[in-house]
Amino acid sequence: MKKKTNVKWVLKIVLISVAASMAFTIASTEILGRAGYAVAFIILAAFIAVGIVFDIIGLAIVTASEIPFHSMAAHRERGAAESLRLLKNADKATSFCSDVVGDVTGIVSGATAALVAARLMQSFSAENFLIQLLVSGAVTGLTIGGKAVGKTYALNYSTAIVLKVGKLMCVMTTYRCAGNDKK
Repeated sequence: MKKKTNVKWVLKIVLISVAASMAFTIASTEILGRAGYAVAFIILAAFIAVGIVFDIIGLAIVTASEIPFHSMAAHRERGAAESLRLLKNADKATSFCSDVVGDVTGIVSGATAALVAARLMQSFSAENFLIQLLVSGAVTGLTIGGKAVGKTYALNYSTAIVLKVGKLMCVMTTYRCAGNDKK
C-alpha cells in the first residue's frame, strides 16, 4: 500500500523546521555572546549530540518491526502503545527526528562553529584560514563519525531504542506511565 504525500504535513513540518532553526540560532547566538570558550564548545557539542541522537531515533523507527511491540502492548508494558504509534507513523516520526531535529541541529551547529571560529580569530589574532579549517573539520568529523556509529547502533538495537522513546513519550504525556496506575 502506497502512502500519498500529505501536503498539510509537509507545510507543518517546514514551518516547525523554520521556527526551530530560528529559536536554536537565537538561543545559541545570545548564549555565545556572553559565554566563554568552554561554554561555547559545550553548546556546540550539545547541538552535535542532539543531532546524532535524533538521527539514531529516526533510523530505529524505520527499521524496527511492529511484531514485538504488539506482544508488549498486549502485556501492557509501558511505552509499547506509544512505540506502536511511532512505527505506524514512521514517515512522520522519522521526518521529525532526522529532518527537523537532526538537520536543524546540523545547520545550527555549523553556524555555531562559525561564531566560535570568529571569536577565536579575534582573541588570538591567529591565521583566519587555519582556525576556520580546524573548527570546521572538527565539527564535521564529530558529526559524521557520531552518525556513522549511531547508524550501526540504531540498526542493531532498533527495538530497544524505539521502546525507550515510547516509554519517554508515555511518561511525558500520561499520568499512567509515571508509575501511578494500579499495575
